[in-house]
Amino acid sequence: MIVKKLKHIDYPFTIFILLFALFGLVMIYSASFPMSSLFYGDATYFFMKQVQWFVIGFIFLVITAIVPYEVIGKLSALLVIASVVLLILVLVPGVGVERNNSQRWIQLSTFVFQPTEAVKLFMIIYFAYIYAKKQSYIDQFKKGVLPPLIVLAIVFLLVLQQPDLGTATMILLSCGIIVACSGVRFRHLILLASIAVAGFSYFAYSSPYRLERLTSFRQAFNDPLGDGYQLVNSYIAIGSGGIWGNGLGNSVQKLGYLPEAHTDFIMAVILEEIGVVGLAIIMFSYLYIMFRGVRIAKQAPTMFAKLLAVGLTFQLIIQAVINLGAVSGLLPITGITLPFISYGGSSLVFTMITAGLLINISATNHHKVN
Repeated sequence: MIVKKLKHIDYPFTIFILLFALFGLVMIYSASFPMSSLFYGDATYFFMKQVQWFVIGFIFLVITAIVPYEVIGKLSALLVIASVVLLILVLVPGVGVERNNSQRWIQLSTFVFQPTEAVKLFMIIYFAYIYAKKQSYIDQFKKGVLPPLIVLAIVFLLVLQQPDLGTATMILLSCGIIVACSGVRFRHLILLASIAVAGFSYFAYSSPYRLERLTSFRQAFNDPLGDGYQLVNSYIAIGSGGIWGNGLGNSVQKLGYLPEAHTDFIMAVILEEIGVVGLAIIMFSYLYIMFRGVRIAKQAPTMFAKLLAVGLTFQLIIQAVINLGAVSGLLPITGITLPFISYGGSSLVFTMITAGLLINISATNHHKVN
């Protein structure tokens, strides 16, 4: 079974994913070496940690590319339970770790883990599996459509408590795309979309903190040393890069001016150092992943595989859009990382697992054709 799966692996797509992640490692080193030197006395501190996570992510990519995706689907109920447990644990004092006024991490000894990175993937697997099973009565709202949405609502509310409206919204959108592609009635889809928009609006405007995060990005220059500081420095980085950039390693904004330069604002450093060329590399890469993912979904042999491929693909694309929108000032700053590129162990590992599952489905498609 494993030998057959390896024979049909989509190696061009796999190599592309690995090269894209390696590009991320290069940019993480470039964006982080000043802070690494200043705080840790080692210019490679963040880079080497990310290399370790890359190796772990690669191992999981190989495993998820080989293990039959049907097996993973059968574990979906356990994955949902694990998601809820993790989201509760992160809110427990002494277990959850608070950073920047958000409690999004669990620390076990020296190991720090961000549960929402796992939850994003687990919910995609659960929704794809459960809606694939409901195909014979998908037109019945109460029986076919509603039950998984109750689980989604619980997860959404738990993520919101961290607080993390950006990730909660991303989970909502990714699962919503699966629902839209599952064959539900159009009127049910409109009803669900209306409820989602109303619910999002309520939670966004009911908290001063969330409202400020959603609106402050539009007036960044009104408070350039306060709420607008990060975005203003992102603009400076982007504007100084031009077409060809100032040269790899030559960013000025990463020298303490731009907060989170190697994490969610790494795109600003890329634009400053390699200019529009860097933007072209990033945009081409995500467009390629999107079109390749959609093609994998179209060719998938089962409804579960189709929905899973769609969910995995658009989860990556939605995350990229939210990050790039924040860096450019078109969307609120959420702290969401750029897939394959930003620093972050949990993010990289689960992004690699996502890619592994897409490679898995692609290999199955190729095997069925041949």
